[in-house]
Amino acid sequence: MTVKSIDKQYVLNTYNRFDLHLVEGKGSVVKDENGKEYIDLTTGIGVTAFGIADEKWIEAVTSQLTTLQHVSNLYYTTPCAMLAKAICEKTEMSKVFFSNSGAEANECAIKVARKYAQDKGYDRYNILTLNNSFHGRTLATLSATGQAHYHELFNPLPSGFVHADANDIDSVIKVAKENNVCAIMIECVQGEGGVIRLDTDFVKAIYSYAIDNDILFMVDEVQTGNGRTGELYAYMHYGIKPDVFTTAKGLGGGLPIGACVVGQKAQNTLGFGDHGSTYGGNPVACAGALSVFERLDEKLLTEVKAKSEYVFSELSECEGVESVSGMGLMIGIKTKKPVSDVIKECMKNGVLCLSAKDKLRLLPALNIDFEMLKKALEVIKSACE
Repeated sequence: MTVKSIDKQYVLNTYNRFDLHLVEGKGSVVKDENGKEYIDLTTGIGVTAFGIADEKWIEAVTSQLTTLQHVSNLYYTTPCAMLAKAICEKTEMSKVFFSNSGAEANECAIKVARKYAQDKGYDRYNILTLNNSFHGRTLATLSATGQAHYHELFNPLPSGFVHADANDIDSVIKVAKENNVCAIMIECVQGEGGVIRLDTDFVKAIYSYAIDNDILFMVDEVQTGNGRTGELYAYMHYGIKPDVFTTAKGLGGGLPIGACVVGQKAQNTLGFGDHGSTYGGNPVACAGALSVFERLDEKLLTEVKAKSEYVFSELSECEGVESVSGMGLMIGIKTKKPVSDVIKECMKNGVLCLSAKDKLRLLPALNIDFEMLKKALEVIKSACE
């Protein structure tokens, strides 16, 4: 039996996989079972920030594997403490809770918001998110997600979530007042919703409204975080500082890790026994994440912005492209052809891309070589045209 046939027989059929069996890679190049090479512009959906088999990441993970691969959170470990310290110092936030995924990080944020309101004596529990948002696949984060088609098969979903229109402050204020919300959670770039960047004035208006009404302002940075948009976190483009932000994906470099990062206002909201995770803060995952996080410096972020400008410039002038959206190296491309046809053509010619709704989506490694990026764009432009 082939790997593909074994997978189809024994793995739950929740993924519509491409007909591609990847076996190895290095940097931004991966190989299939027949030795064919592909330029990877997907990074495991924004996870392998420094590409495949990153040597510094391997060294950090391997070193930790040989000393202490796991202990419970009843004890202190160095990687967990040092990663939390690094994140808080670079963001001027106060505390971190580590979990295993973005959805879990968002679950923690939801609990922080509900308990914060309860501690303040407010009769509030609803959390406002935006239509077209995506916050995870657990039942609570599905309910938080502002896309009805994700809800259809799993009703009744947990209550306590309401939705307003993106880039419409009047809609947000109306929904917030009518539902007495305890928190507002946004994505600065709606990734699964089509790689759509929120307007600066809109984000600042929500932020001001939340502060004025003691509503927690929370930012989902699961996909946008860790240098992906050209800043350490996407909210930094807007000149604001959230009460809570969540992150995952690119933080771990390939190992499962999520983080709920809490500012001063809510730093003492969760106490002993209020939340927990068996694997959260795992020493190996934290060691790998620390090796990634420490390299997200200004030099790298400047390179991300330069590469972003290059991609936007090249694709905006492409005959088969209607529009280009996103931020940094989180890029959505509205193609004139059906996006599925473009992806197939790119794969045929050695470039791996993603989709987001009806758009082509690119999430290349942050350190992808300029020449390799140029080569991949030529394939994409040809496929689009």
